Amino acid sequence: MTSLHPKPMPVPGAKLPSMLPEKNAASEPEVSSRILPWLAWLAYLLLGRMVIPWHFRQIRIQGQEHLPRSGAVILAPMHRSRWDALIVPYATGRRVTGRDVHFMVSLNEIKGLQGWFIRRLGGFPVNSDQPGRMRSLASSIRHSVDLLCQRKMMVVFPEGNIFRCRDLQPLKTGIAHIALQAAQAEEMEVQIVPMGLAYDQTYPCQGSSVAVHIAPPLSTQSYAHLSHKQAVKAITEDLTRSLLAVNPLLDLPQPPSEQSRAAQNLSQQG
Repeated sequence: MTSLHPKPMPVPGAKLPSMLPEKNAASEPEVSSRILPWLAWLAYLLLGRMVIPWHFRQIRIQGQEHLPRSGAVILAPMHRSRWDALIVPYATGRRVTGRDVHFMVSLNEIKGLQGWFIRRLGGFPVNSDQPGRMRSLASSIRHSVDLLCQRKMMVVFPEGNIFRCRDLQPLKTGIAHIALQAAQAEEMEVQIVPMGLAYDQTYPCQGSSVAVHIAPPLSTQSYAHLSHKQAVKAITEDLTRSLLAVNPLLDLPQPPSEQSRAAQNLSQQG
């Protein structure tokens, strides 16, 4: 997608300011992620042939031609269910692009047996609401930048949390910061792929439907002429526009809870 912001010539040698404090090895927790090839192969096999087709009655995916097959990529999907962590790799991962997906998950999802699998399938924790959150958040952002500098593909949910509704929620600016930081560190392009995602049930149960619509990517190169602050704002605004544009294209019935709220609002207006 082409940015709506005018693009004068970049300033030669211009540097974006870092959004991160200097790393303190003594106090900042180490964040890492890895993908075990045999486990990823097995997970994608089970996911693609058994889990997703068995659980969902209808799976509609549009726009896969917009997925970059190489380079640094941030997938930016809407966040509507815990199923998103399976649907996004199913729609974008190795069976489609030949690429594995790294992704941020909340700290409480990285514990126990589930955490063992997540850490070995590209997941890494982000602590956004517990003690020590700032040091942990900085470490997670550093790891995100490192992954992009290695030309990996990763998932960051721009709304932050799960919102069990159809309407787009205000986006966080973290994606823009991470993309710009990586682009500046390696003097490379980072592509941000907006992804609309919706279910026909508030809590998707067996037999429900899911729709995914992938929009054309945004490129950090389109914002190279802006200051860091201006670029963050512009990227977040353009990402919001893209997600708002694809949301109606998902074309699924509203979940029952939303239908009830809509009916209640109409009765109150009457």
